Amino acid sequence: MKSNKNIVVIEDDPLVNDTITGILDEKYENIITFTDAAEAIEKLYTINPDLILLDIFLGYHNGIEILEQLNREGWKKPVIMMTAYSDVKLAVKAMKLGAKDFIVKPLDLEQLEMVVATELKNAENETFVEIMKETNAFPIIKASNIIGESEGMQKAMRMAKILANADDTTVLITGESGTGKELMAQYIHNNSARAKAPFIAINCGSIPKDLAENELFGHEKGAFTGATSEKEGKKGKFEQAQHGTILLDEIGELSLELQVKLLRVLQERKFYRLGGSKEVAIDVRVIAATNKNLETEIDNGTFRDDLYWRLNVANIPLPPLRERGEDIITLASAFLIEFGKKFGRNIKGFSTDAANILMSHSWKGNIRELRNVIERIVLLHENNKIIQKEELAFIKSPTHVQTSKTTSIEIPDRGHYLQISKNGAKMSDVVKDLIIKTLKLTGGNQVAATKLLDTTRARLRYKIEQYGIITEKVVE
Repeated sequence: MKSNKNIVVIEDDPLVNDTITGILDEKYENIITFTDAAEAIEKLYTINPDLILLDIFLGYHNGIEILEQLNREGWKKPVIMMTAYSDVKLAVKAMKLGAKDFIVKPLDLEQLEMVVATELKNAENETFVEIMKETNAFPIIKASNIIGESEGMQKAMRMAKILANADDTTVLITGESGTGKELMAQYIHNNSARAKAPFIAINCGSIPKDLAENELFGHEKGAFTGATSEKEGKKGKFEQAQHGTILLDEIGELSLELQVKLLRVLQERKFYRLGGSKEVAIDVRVIAATNKNLETEIDNGTFRDDLYWRLNVANIPLPPLRERGEDIITLASAFLIEFGKKFGRNIKGFSTDAANILMSHSWKGNIRELRNVIERIVLLHENNKIIQKEELAFIKSPTHVQTSKTTSIEIPDRGHYLQISKNGAKMSDVVKDLIIKTLKLTGGNQVAATKLLDTTRARLRYKIEQYGIITEKVVE
């Protein structure tokens, strides 16, 4: 089946045009050739080609000058230069001006096919990813690798951004195990005035109770057996986090004795090392996290209510993955890319049935479980293939979850994007939908829309006409 891409060839030699058309016509439906450069430039925006093959010398015209003109006008589609061997230096100059590649005459027809296919694929991937980034349709928080467009995660991110600016406020992050509490704490730290100072995380449930005080507050030389060989004792996590942030993960596991000492630290910003007689003053922001219901723990007598209210100055609840239907495929695709790079593998994506299994699973282990599942798949899956439902048979029977309309995903070589149906989404459909959503966002203001879409008003008007968008209906 032929691709419906538009390819324009600008070459003043009719024989070369015929040769290129004969080769590319086997794979592409629309090959438009020009022997006159002026005519080509005049019709270029009407044709809106996906790729241009441009000769460097065109009679009275110069391909380099045409390329410069396209750049000035904001042309973003790939341009491949064609040149004689003696003009390679000019071709290199063209590359610096934005040409994607060049082919030396006499043309190597296999190379021509390969270069055209490669640049079309690259352009498609890059264009889509840029569109998604510009409109936040693919909301990846770059500074923290937090991914989420579900309502619960967006609410959590809005709160985190506010608290990042209040760099002394104590924060309590709540949520089930594996929901990304440490990642959220790291985001708050990274976007605060303390970002250049240390971020220290300690899991209160992973250290023995008799060592917890030493881990948090450190000790002086000679404080206990084995502490005699040190010159100045040992700094605890609070001192290590000086001027930065300390995350007390699984705070509900802290003993009542240490809860008393922690409360004093939060109140006075001072403490004593084990075996010490001199107070240590600290300037540290405290973020606590827990998968327990601390109010229930208070009722049970295992957590102090005064410490709870001291920690719970601001609360960020993180929703479990089963309530984040919109995010499951996005997260899974991100993990595919992560482990693909780690293990040197290229997994193409998920079939519709496989995506539905991921969407309907209960994910009791939340993001951590999903990440482990994808790691296993990447290790065992055949390279350059799409994941089928049979390869997810080890996942337990699905239970009811909140789902979104997305049913499948493909991950191209240089990006990833969601498909609307089993057969995928045409780029033209995506661009049309993007323009409509942008016009709705701007209330029909095309000038504002061009800024959001990083395009010119002339091109936007052309696209509106091309796709038959009735602007009055968009903003009804």
